[in-house]
Amino acid sequence: MDRRSYLRGTVAVGSILGAGCLSTFRDSGPTVLDKPEWRRAESEALSFPAFDQQLPEVTLPSPLHDREVTTTEFNSERHVLVTFVFTRCMGPCPVLTSNLAQVQVDAAENGYEHEIALLPITFDPQFDTAERLRTFSADRGADPVADNWQFLRPPSFDRAIDVVNGIFGVGVKKTETYDQKSREGHSDTQTDGDQQSTEHDGSNAPFVHIVLTLLVNRDGYVERAYDGSNTPTPAALIDDLETVRNGFN
Repeated sequence: MDRRSYLRGTVAVGSILGAGCLSTFRDSGPTVLDKPEWRRAESEALSFPAFDQQLPEVTLPSPLHDREVTTTEFNSERHVLVTFVFTRCMGPCPVLTSNLAQVQVDAAENGYEHEIALLPITFDPQFDTAERLRTFSADRGADPVADNWQFLRPPSFDRAIDVVNGIFGVGVKKTETYDQKSREGHSDTQTDGDQQSTEHDGSNAPFVHIVLTLLVNRDGYVERAYDGSNTPTPAALIDDLETVRNGFN
């Protein structure tokens, strides 16, 4: 199922369930944060879930915790941060993962670790074993075995593409060097002046992919979709999360 079909389905279900569903709408809608002002803010123009849309539901293995995780299982309990990475990445992926790790550290220091779930998703399961995910997380400053850190790993590359491309609408494509086992780098480039992507530049990058982090409130609605045009600093991400948390207190 592609993401736009998924969204049509969730809209239809929402219309049927009405006020009886999980969502507790704010005065101005299902989100705490105001509509973002940056360009590309119109949710319907984007392939991936964006402001005031619901987080897609998908179930994937969480090998560091030896269980399956459903992205919507935290509804009504935790705010969620989701990003899409692979550990061979030498470009944005370490930064995206480090951002989530710094949120985890701030949560532990300030006593809200049980209010959040951090869900990095790899789209390179052939290479990203549980041990690699553990090491990559720890190297970025995360506690990989904490219950709020669930590094999700699809069981196959085909399933990864189905989830990341099809369900989440986050463009990722393997390059001709995908099957190489050495750690190779890749760099960021602007593809169309509007959308940030990682590009194969001759340095044997395994993938081209869209840069994206989603901040989702505990009712399951996207508060922010930070793509390559507006990647936040850790401080800005923590500030946005704090505003969302306060809106639910």
